[in-house]
Amino acid sequence: MSLLTSDRITAVLGPTNTGKTYLAMERMLAYSSGMIGFPLRLLARENYDKAVAIKGAAKCALVTGEEKILPKGARYFFCTVESMPVDRLVEFLAVDEIQLAADEERGHIFTDRLLNARGTSETMFMGSTTIEPILKKLIKGIEFVERPRFSNLSFSGSKKIIRLPPRSAVVAFSAADVYSLAETLRRHRGGTAVVLGSLSPRTRNAQVELFENGDVDYLVATDAIGMGLNLNVNHVAFSRMEKFDGRISRYLYPAEVGQIAGRAGRHTSDGTFGTTNNVGPLDEDLIARVENHEYESLRMLYWRNGDLDYGTPETLLKSLERRSEEKILMKIRDAEDHQALRALAQEATVQDSATSKATVKLLWEVCQVPDFRKILTDQHIRLLSQMYHYLISNRRLLPEDWVAAQIRRIDRTDGDIDTLVSRISHIRTWTYISHRADWIEDNEHWQGVSRAIEDRLSDALHDRLTQRFVDRRAAKLVRSLQAGENIVSAVKANGDVIVEGEHLGRIIGFSFVLDESLQGTDIKPALTAARKTLLSEMPTRVTVLEEDNDGSFLLNDTGELTWRGVPIGKLIKGDVPLSPAVDVYSTEFIDSGMREKIRLRLVAWLERHLRAQLKPLFYLSDATLEGTARGIAFQVLEGLGLVPRYLLRDQINGLSKTDRKALADLGLRLGRESVFLPNLNRPRPSRIRALLWAAWNEVDVPVMPEFEESSFQPVASQTDGFCASVGYRHLSDRKGRELVLRADALERVSHEAYKLLRLSKDSGEEKPAKKSATDTAKVTEIETPSVEAPVVEDTVVSEATNTNAGSTDSGVDKAAAVEAETKSAEASPSEASKEESTPQLPAGSFAINDEMRKVSGLDDQAISFVLKSLRFHPNRLKGGITAFSQRAPRKQDPKKKEARKKQVEAEKARMADSPFAVLQDMSFKR
Repeated sequence: MSLLTSDRITAVLGPTNTGKTYLAMERMLAYSSGMIGFPLRLLARENYDKAVAIKGAAKCALVTGEEKILPKGARYFFCTVESMPVDRLVEFLAVDEIQLAADEERGHIFTDRLLNARGTSETMFMGSTTIEPILKKLIKGIEFVERPRFSNLSFSGSKKIIRLPPRSAVVAFSAADVYSLAETLRRHRGGTAVVLGSLSPRTRNAQVELFENGDVDYLVATDAIGMGLNLNVNHVAFSRMEKFDGRISRYLYPAEVGQIAGRAGRHTSDGTFGTTNNVGPLDEDLIARVENHEYESLRMLYWRNGDLDYGTPETLLKSLERRSEEKILMKIRDAEDHQALRALAQEATVQDSATSKATVKLLWEVCQVPDFRKILTDQHIRLLSQMYHYLISNRRLLPEDWVAAQIRRIDRTDGDIDTLVSRISHIRTWTYISHRADWIEDNEHWQGVSRAIEDRLSDALHDRLTQRFVDRRAAKLVRSLQAGENIVSAVKANGDVIVEGEHLGRIIGFSFVLDESLQGTDIKPALTAARKTLLSEMPTRVTVLEEDNDGSFLLNDTGELTWRGVPIGKLIKGDVPLSPAVDVYSTEFIDSGMREKIRLRLVAWLERHLRAQLKPLFYLSDATLEGTARGIAFQVLEGLGLVPRYLLRDQINGLSKTDRKALADLGLRLGRESVFLPNLNRPRPSRIRALLWAAWNEVDVPVMPEFEESSFQPVASQTDGFCASVGYRHLSDRKGRELVLRADALERVSHEAYKLLRLSKDSGEEKPAKKSATDTAKVTEIETPSVEAPVVEDTVVSEATNTNAGSTDSGVDKAAAVEAETKSAEASPSEASKEESTPQLPAGSFAINDEMRKVSGLDDQAISFVLKSLRFHPNRLKGGITAFSQRAPRKQDPKKKEARKKQVEAEKARMADSPFAVLQDMSFKR
């Protein structure tokens, strides 16, 4: 908060046309000194001129970003809010339109003045009543003065634009709409003045004078007229009720409608508002709110930390990111100066030079130089970088010859309306710079030069506006193309394509998407004009992609490779599953050479990404293995980390101890049911393996399961091969029921089952089964679905029976059994009778226990299904207990045996074309 305090802090609130600004001027001029911050430099200039007429030029100062008039004896300061010299002590201080503290772009400046700017005797904030609740929370003891509107404002319905009454203002929300409406009024009503937010004060005043003098009866304007522009307007007509706010196209808020419509009717003259006939009917509630000036209160203001740390560019950025402790003060999105700082801080030369508080503070001051054009962000960053390095290396001064060259390029009055508007915006940046006496040696000279250029450009622009209006965007482009003129074009940092000041569309990745507003005959000339810009822009974008950091690329869940969030290619089948190829999406604006550069950059990133995410697979791939171990590793790589054990039975039997250790050291587990890499069984690696599997098999990416779960019910696209590639086993029974279980969970269930089976056989006695609450459920028939694989029943169990049942010490378990029998013998008669009534598990059988439930995450019914798929036979005992025993070997039907053999051979044939095929055959024969 500010260290200054005011004897009085007042909020003068109300709708438009209530005399708030007039009251503030009257109060200020009654003091010996004062300062008012306005939202627009036009308003600052207008009120400065009024004060000069009353107090004289020697006592009045004008301070805006582009204009400074500072007499030595100045007592009254008229400023834009951003340019207020708040460190200067004045008796009276005021801020106009204080509700703009809720504006996303400039709100933090207004909030800072609200919290920290004070007059020594009186402070006044003027604005809408919507900010009243927040002012009560933030400023203790603030007084409120609510002023009613001097005149009535009422809704008058919808009319054709050519039927609007004289002294009407038509509101549009884009330059193209303004020009089109102006041309219509010129043809049918003799002419119209035009007001855009990007006009210079000189041009704006000249256009307004046409309307105020009665030379024309109509005014076509953007919503710029809503912010304090005082006109003798009787009626405001909205040609649209939605606007693009820099991020999205949205409907106007009721308060915004009221702010603009309120320009109708001055002082005691009533005003009306309505729409043109292309706008649908307005909501009755909206009309009532505007007529009665009743709007929802603001809930929060935008804020940015003002206590900055100039230690290093990094600490400065961190201090800008700090959030307020007040919940109603929301940190702004990165402002332009913040974005500029982030961009410059990445330059190595800046990092080397910005090493002290003085140099970091200078860097921040350079970043605050505004870009009034708002369309050439990359160029503006380059300008700021040049300025900073000149200031660092040239005694904190900009070279005069460099400044002269920059300004000289703008001093041209040829071109159309939008070209002149762009040049005026550009010279405003240099006018701002010229007011830095500490940066430019002869700054007063350059102030005069930039001001003269702006005046010449403004006069030329006024002439263009009064001579002709653009019929439509396409007409202007066609004229330029037919005349062979150089089209003024640019591409914004966000990809927007601007030609002759008009938005034609946007570059998305390396494609061009035409603006939706272009229809019919407008499309062809727009594309022709845009194509010239895009053909020169695309090589630059390809270079940016090549040099961009790896964090700009992603592999999404559909197998597409994205750059800065935009898909530009996809995975396709490569030489091996672990190394997919990349297909770059083609567009008419990139040739084969550029496409190859993009592909090579994506391939390089993809390899690093896959190696980082699938390390176990690449360790296995890069390992030096020989003979059978090498063949097993190859098949696991082909399976993307998992192969059912029965497919590798012969190779595993042929492994030496050395080979087994080498595979184990690489993280490969030769499990009872599967050969797999356990470290891959995590969500992210599993998702990536799913993409690789889809690319290798040239199919769409199957539905992704929840990889955090140990099991799921498969859908049609989740085949056996897909499930195995992401670390799961697909189980099914003869009735077509299916279940997919993660490989490590299947291993644990299998291990526990064989351990219990071995313990049961070792005991040689029948023991009572202790029933738990979950054991009492009858498991007579499994109803849980499972996966396609008749192979599982035939092969998993055969593999299991040929594998050691586990490493549990049977001697320990026998001792535990003897101890249990002793305790049972000593039990009371009642306990003994209970035990006698409990069914006995036959030797060589076991029941589902808590360990199986724990390791699998399944219920008893699903576990029973898994055990059956492992060729354990269920036997229902008395009391609802189900005991499982190993199925006796049975002779297989010759036909089925032959079919099974063919199935196994088919699996092996997958590798027939691989470089390891001969090695595989050799290992089998050995």
